[in-house]
Amino acid sequence: MVQLLFWHLDTTCPEAVPKAALDGLRSRFHKNAYRNLLRTGELLKLLKLFEAYGIRPIPYKGPTLATSLYGNLALREFDDLDILVPEQDVLKAKELLVSIGYQPEHELSRAQEVAFLKYHGEQSFTRDDDKSTVDLQWRITEKFRSLPIDFEGLWGRLERLSLGDDPVLTLSPEDLLPILCMHGSKHFWTRLAWICDIAELIRVHEGINWEQVIERAGTLGSKRMLFLGLYLASDLLEASLPTNVLHKVRVDPTVKALAEQVRERPFSEPNRQLKAFEDFRYQIRLRERLGDKIRYLVLLVLIPHQADVMFLEVPALLRRVYYVLRPVRLAVKYGRRLLGTSR
Repeated sequence: MVQLLFWHLDTTCPEAVPKAALDGLRSRFHKNAYRNLLRTGELLKLLKLFEAYGIRPIPYKGPTLATSLYGNLALREFDDLDILVPEQDVLKAKELLVSIGYQPEHELSRAQEVAFLKYHGEQSFTRDDDKSTVDLQWRITEKFRSLPIDFEGLWGRLERLSLGDDPVLTLSPEDLLPILCMHGSKHFWTRLAWICDIAELIRVHEGINWEQVIERAGTLGSKRMLFLGLYLASDLLEASLPTNVLHKVRVDPTVKALAEQVRERPFSEPNRQLKAFEDFRYQIRLRERLGDKIRYLVLLVLIPHQADVMFLEVPALLRRVYYVLRPVRLAVKYGRRLLGTSR
C-alpha cells in the first residue's frame, strides 16, 4: 500500500508529513514506478512472442490490473507477470520462455513435466540478468481446490485495454472480480492491497453486470469467496455495492464470521502463518456447497502436489502411483508431528 499512501499524502497534505518520511516514501514510489515500467515492457514483448507462435495469452493482475483499476502503473506494486495460456500450449510456452533466457523454478524430467501439467496450475520462470519473473498459468487455482475455469469462456469475453500505446486483451470485470476474490480468499486476504483492488474494481466499473458475476461464482462454487471479498471491500474501504447485492453479501452468517477472522488477524498477529488445521477449517468454510467441501477434502489428500512430483520420478504409464504417494507422504509428515505433540 506504500504507493497509494505516498500518492494521497503528497497530493492532499504533504506539509503534514515529516520531510524525511515523505522523501523516503517518494524514493520508494519512484523506484517502484521504474520497475513497473520495465516489467510492463517485458510483458508486451512476451505477449507478442506467444501470439507469433499461435499461443493465446491472457495477462491478468500485474500491469493490466494497475492500469485498468488505478489508471496509473505506479500506483500498484507487483513482483511478477501472470500470464494464463491454454493447457495444450503450456509446453510450447515454456520452450519459448527458455529460448529467451528464462529458467523454470524447478528442473523437471519429461515424465515429471507431464505430471506437473496434469496436476498443477502454474509454473514460475525467472531470468537472471534482470530478475524478471513470469508465472505461467493454465489454471487459476490448484486442481485440488476444484475451481475449474473455462479458458475458452474467458477468451470469448475478453476486453481490450491499452498499456501505453499497445492494446492488449484482458479479463472482463465480470470474470476478473470472482477470480480476484478466489485468489484473495485462498490466501486469507493477508494483503490489504488485494481488498483495495476489489474496492477499486467496484468503483471503476459502475456498470458491472452483478447478475453475471454472482451467477459465474455460483457455477464455480465460489460464491462465498466472492461475497467475502465484497464484504471486506464494503466494510473496510466503504466500497459502494447495490442494495440487493449488499443484502446477499451480508445475509450469510459464515461470510460475516470469516470476514471478522480475516479483519482481526493481520493487525493482532501480522507475521503468524495459519497452522495446518486452521487453514483446512478456513478453506472448508469458504465453500458453500457440501459436495464442494467433500470434493476439496478428497482431492486435497489424493491430488499430487509439487512436492510429490519432485519427490519421485515415474514413467508416464505409472503416473497413478502419485495418487498413492500423496496420502503416504501426508501420513508421514503429520504423523510425526502428532507423535511429537503426544510425547
